[in-house]
Amino acid sequence: MNLDKSTKRIAKRVKKGFQGYPQISLAYFGTSTDCASEVVVGFILEEGADVQEQKFTSKGDARKDETIQTTLLKVIERADAKTVSEVEGVTLIK
Repeated sequence: MNLDKSTKRIAKRVKKGFQGYPQISLAYFGTSTDCASEVVVGFILEEGADVQEQKFTSKGDARKDETIQTTLLKVIERADAKTVSEVEGVTLIK
């Protein structure tokens, strides 16, 4: 799947807002706000459950990495996530 298609499909799921559980959250991290070198995917099965996290790293910008974006979409689909949320921007790593 190409980068543009997967990012649009993820953005469409994020725009829907809270739809219930299971829930996936995406947070991007990097050394500058221009480049996200890693993304953390959080999974919550039900309300009150512990968050399960998985981290993906990239040598470049993870937001523009076709492999990572396609993988994120597959994680969302396989988890049958009803809600997908995304932290705006890139959180700086110190």
